[in-house]
Parts: sequence; structure tokens; C-alpha cells
Amino acid sequence: DKAPLSKSLLLVPSAISILLTLLFQHYQKFFAYNLQAVKEDFQIWRLVCGRTICLDLKDTFCSSLLIYNFRIFERRYGSRKFSSFLLGAWMLSALFDLLLVEITQYIFGITINSLPSGFLGPVFALFVPFYSSIPRVQVTQVLGHFSITNKSLVYILGLQLLTSGSYIWILALSGLISGICYNSSILKVHRILCVPRWVAKVFSWTLEPVFSSVEPTNEVRVGMGATVDIQRQQRMELLDRQIMMSQVAQMRRQRQQQGGMINWNRLFPPLRHRHNANYQDHRPSEQGIPPPTEVSEEQVARLMEMGFSRGDALEALRASNNDLNVATNFLLQH
Repeated sequence: DKAPLSKSLLLVPSAISILLTLLFQHYQKFFAYNLQAVKEDFQIWRLVCGRTICLDLKDTFCSSLLIYNFRIFERRYGSRKFSSFLLGAWMLSALFDLLLVEITQYIFGITINSLPSGFLGPVFALFVPFYSSIPRVQVTQVLGHFSITNKSLVYILGLQLLTSGSYIWILALSGLISGICYNSSILKVHRILCVPRWVAKVFSWTLEPVFSSVEPTNEVRVGMGATVDIQRQQRMELLDRQIMMSQVAQMRRQRQQQGGMINWNRLFPPLRHRHNANYQDHRPSEQGIPPPTEVSEEQVARLMEMGFSRGDALEALRASNNDLNVATNFLLQH
């Protein structure tokens, strides 16, 4: 929902890739990323075809999963800004592909005539905002030392895509460099390489109705575990969280009817020790009650992107003194 561009990038290139692999193999030569033909024969159209459609189904599968995970940026930025990032990363990575190939030939004497095909440069470029703007939340630990976070699966998919070909590291490096350049506030590339408003309006009138989705229900989203036990545990955690939130809502209604406020120290014991300076003998004085903590809308948006409601995000951030990590951990555990 609210990510039509991501949905189109999932469906259209994947469908064309499957058709080229299974039915129209004799047309694959037109989608090969042949650098020799680009440099010597000036076949510039190969930059468009060869850098859009994957000819390897493994690359198609991994890149599609990554685009699905990166759809959060289209919801956060909007389709026009997201498409501008993809366009800028695609154009910059094409330039860096040629430069890296020339540098490799000059330094190591390795001649590279072709690179893996597909929409890989912008996909690797999306790792830059993913690393810098998505909060890292620990989910569990392996062997007591290795932390598993909410971002581990995405990095594993990127590593799998990186090891799928011999020269795909050039595409990965050029994509990361282009993502850094586009995100840089010093270079101001985003002001030059962007989608015009009239183009965005044309696509919103024509293609957005085709790829738009029905708005989902208000049911809380649950991740799919790898085993039946993990799925059962996730369901139990969801039920526990729903019970906890219903208790919070009931207490809120009771306090509102009584004209008071919720005692967050009683509802959230783990967070009580953060405010010991304001409490004596666990009894807040009427004159020493601090004013309500101002909540950052950016942190509220990040919690909502993880699947929590706005009300729960506001209450958790206020209770945790606007600490995003503490609020996230509490919401995940309850």
C-alpha cells in the first residue's frame, strides 16, 4: 500500500526476466549489459536495456526481495522523491560502472567486456539511506555474542546478491558510491537529477491507478517466522501485546473519566528507574511533576513504520523520555 513505484519495479522487470529466461531466450542478447558494444559501437540503448532487466533468476529474486524491503522509503519520501533517488542513482551508477571498469583494466590489466544485467545499481544505492536512516533494533542473539537485528535479513540478501556473479562487485561499489553522492548535502546532486513535477503527475494519472493497492485493514502486522515454533511465538507475542494495549486503553479511559493522568511509572516498571530524580519513595509530589515530554514527530514516524499505531508510539516515547531505542524495545516486548 502507498508504494506503487515499488510494486511496479517488483512486477514488471520480474515478469520480463521470467519470460526471457523461459520462453524468449533468443531475445536475451538485447538485454545483455555489453560494455564493449557501448564503448566501441556506441550502442547507448544497451545501457537502458542491460541495466533494467535481470537475465539471472537468482539476481531477479534477490533484487525483488530487496526492493520489497526498501518500499519503506517510498512511503516515507513519497513516490516522486523516491523515483528521483532511483533515477539519480541509476544515472550515476552507469557512469561509475564505466569508470571502475577502466580503473580495473588500468591497474590490474583485467579487461571486462560485460557486467551482470539488471536494476542492480539503484538497489545497492538504497543501502545507503537504509544504513543511515533506519533504526537498528536488536531482535535476538546467537551464541550469546552475535546480535540479530531487524536489518540483518536485508544485509544477508545484499551479501547473497553480491556473491552471485564474478563482476557484480563493480555494480555494488558503483551503486554505493552513487547512493552516497545522491544523499550528500554537499554535492547537491538531488537538485539536478530529479523527476520533474509534470512527469510525476503524468505517471500518477496513468500508471498509479494500475499499480495501486487496496488499503490494508487495521490488523497489526506480524512477521512470518522461519519455523512453526517461531510463528507460534510471534502469535503469542502479538496476543500479549494486544492484551497489554487494551489494558492501557482501559486505564486511560478510567483516568480521563476521573480527570487524572495515567501513572506511567506503574504501567511501565522497567522505565521507572529513568526518573528516580523526580520521585521520592516512588511517590511523585504534586509540585514536582515535570511537564509532558515533547515527542519528536520523526521518531513517531519511525515507530509507525515498524507497524505500531500512532497512539502507542506517542505513549511509549513519552514514557521513555523520548528515547527511541527504549520505546521500540518496550513495544516489541509487549
